[in-house]
Amino acid sequence: MKIAVTGLANSGKTTIFNALTGLNLETTIYPTLTAEPHLGVVKVPDSRIEKLADIYKPKKVTYATVEYVDYIGITKGDIEQNKKVSDLIKDVDAVVHAIRGFEDESVVHPLASVNPLRDAETVELEMIFGDLELVEKRLERMEQGQKRGKKPDETEKKVLLKCKEVLEKETPLRDIEFSEEEQKTMRNLQFMSIKPVVVVLNIAEKDLNSEKAVEAVAGLQKFFKGKQVKVLSLCGKIEMEIAQLSHEEAAAFLSDLGIQEPALNKLIHVSYDLLGLISFLTTGEDEVRAWTINKGTDAQKAAGKIHSDIERGFIRAEVVSFDDFIANGSMSAARDKGLLRLEGKTYEVKDGDIINFRFNV
Repeated sequence: MKIAVTGLANSGKTTIFNALTGLNLETTIYPTLTAEPHLGVVKVPDSRIEKLADIYKPKKVTYATVEYVDYIGITKGDIEQNKKVSDLIKDVDAVVHAIRGFEDESVVHPLASVNPLRDAETVELEMIFGDLELVEKRLERMEQGQKRGKKPDETEKKVLLKCKEVLEKETPLRDIEFSEEEQKTMRNLQFMSIKPVVVVLNIAEKDLNSEKAVEAVAGLQKFFKGKQVKVLSLCGKIEMEIAQLSHEEAAAFLSDLGIQEPALNKLIHVSYDLLGLISFLTTGEDEVRAWTINKGTDAQKAAGKIHSDIERGFIRAEVVSFDDFIANGSMSAARDKGLLRLEGKTYEVKDGDIINFRFNV
């Protein structure tokens, strides 16, 4: 799973990326127009894995992961510059849209003032206009091909015309319902405005837990009407500082601020959840591990995440929920109470299921 961190220049994208990944990329006070994308793999925080590791004392502990990518910012009205960004975004599963909510005279704002709603609309429109340009060019090529005697793909043409109508109304494609057949047709088109979005309002330290921040988040939630958008606020500067600390130092720092956990944990979980992902767990002396699957995945397909042989030779899945396991203290106690179940191929795996697959190849 890959997620792009984007937004206007100097919104704090790289600061948030550094905080997520624990890296220390340079942040500038002027907009950066050329750079290579930076990649970072981030563990999905999971207290269940920590508890299971305490019980099993395994040789290895493996968390679910999310890959984030940081790149240059979007620039209002700059088609060529934004095409560089759109080429990157097309390959990701979702977008973290950083919006500047902090005042700092030393950090240049590309639109000359701090205005989260305006900035949100600017980036959203640039994505919509980028998609509209893609649609128009594709329809134009179809028309030129038709003049040369090439029959157009009517299914794709119908979808493109539907998208064109939506985009011309300045509506992102993620807000529109598409049938399975339409979604299949659209996959190779790689639209930007169809991506799920986590909107992150990057605020100043003094605005943490303030009414001002609450109102700004509410305003952004009202602007982004669709189901596939989540809005949250954080202070990128503080989150980056926390990411550079040891576990003990970070805990003390959070305690001083009156915060239970880094806001980035919430951002990672929201990113994970927005894409419809869950984790099932496997345990043992060798490894305690979280495996990422889509909600609704059946037991046999989930087995394939571990190894194709297990999926092919699937017999049964021994399943106990994490909560039932912890409540009873051991696998044998959960079995004695009938909480350890044998499930077949079509069982829909739930988030937090601890599973042992029986198979034969």
